[in-house]
Amino acid sequence: MSVFSISDLHLSGSVPKSMEIFGRRWTGYTEKIEKRWRAVVTDKDTVILPGDISWAMNFDELKTDFLFLESLPGRKLLGKGNHDFWWTTVTKMHRFCEEIGVQSIDFLHNNAFAVENGIICGTRGWFIEEKLQNTVNTAEYAKIVAREKLRLEFCIAEAEKLRGSEDREILVYLHFPPVFGNFICEEFVDVLVSHGIRRCFYGHIHGNYLLPATVDYRGVQFVLIAADYLDFIPLFTPI
Repeated sequence: MSVFSISDLHLSGSVPKSMEIFGRRWTGYTEKIEKRWRAVVTDKDTVILPGDISWAMNFDELKTDFLFLESLPGRKLLGKGNHDFWWTTVTKMHRFCEEIGVQSIDFLHNNAFAVENGIICGTRGWFIEEKLQNTVNTAEYAKIVAREKLRLEFCIAEAEKLRGSEDREILVYLHFPPVFGNFICEEFVDVLVSHGIRRCFYGHIHGNYLLPATVDYRGVQFVLIAADYLDFIPLFTPI
């Protein structure tokens, strides 16, 4: 039983959308995802997917993509990305999964999961700095960062409660990178450091394959797991 990590599948079963603007790796990416996922993941494994799961705008459009994920081996824990406009309450998403017969998907949202020898938790996060944010509607940067910081603190607290007195590592998954080059969202890093988090995984970054796979900052290892960066091979994540 193993844990794997991969972000930003950008599935488009009902909403065809090319991703090749980010490079030729995206050519035929759905087929690559299926083939390479099946090559490494078994039904006993867990795969963490922190955001940008599907281009769907609602549950009707999402059905094809969730049934595709259901067909793949393993348990899937999904987080929210900036393009997951279908995301709603956990109650509604669980009901939707039940209605379409999806049993292998659950959601990272104000909660935590015991997985193998560790604890998994996470939230969306936000753009590293205000001038980089790119949204459909006007966004109040400081307000969103403050809200996401609270969500991060809450989900780590849930992970700590779940861990109890056991010596189990807590892994944090964000969609946005808290650290990227010279840009740093110290608000998020402060939370990670204060709780002793040693590994944080993130996606969102596309088309740049020369980036280091991991960056160490203030005692935290930040790991890039965007699907195209991984060449669509879920990353084995020892825990």
